[in-house]
Amino acid sequence: MPDGQVQVYDPQRCKWLVLTPEEWVRQHFVHYLVEFLGYPPSMVANEVGMTLNGTRRRCDTVVYSRDLRPVCIVEYKRTDVEITSRVFDQIARYNSVAGAHYLMVSNGLRHFCCRFDGDGYSFLKGLPSYDELCSKTLG
Repeated sequence: MPDGQVQVYDPQRCKWLVLTPEEWVRQHFVHYLVEFLGYPPSMVANEVGMTLNGTRRRCDTVVYSRDLRPVCIVEYKRTDVEITSRVFDQIARYNSVAGAHYLMVSNGLRHFCCRFDGDGYSFLKGLPSYDELCSKTLG
């Protein structure tokens, strides 16, 4: 390990990464989506590149439907970062490129999910399973 830094293996990217506070949140959240909410690992991608207003950006996680359309993008913050409207403004800007129907935000302690219905976002009471995410996207 370089400089004694703790590393973690990211199965989505198939590589070892330095375990930063945000990476800790990402790894636990993706594990929860896969193991408890039925998200197929092959439909979850971490650090997905995109171009926003001519600038290269990265979505923390993108969840794809089985026909490979983005259905959800996820933004992570460290556990000591409060989730505010600024975080949702950031992910909504990313979504102007991705075009997903769902946005999720987590700091590892609190998780939020909202659905875009064309006119705006409405918050859900919990995190949807993969099947719920995809069925509601199509409906």
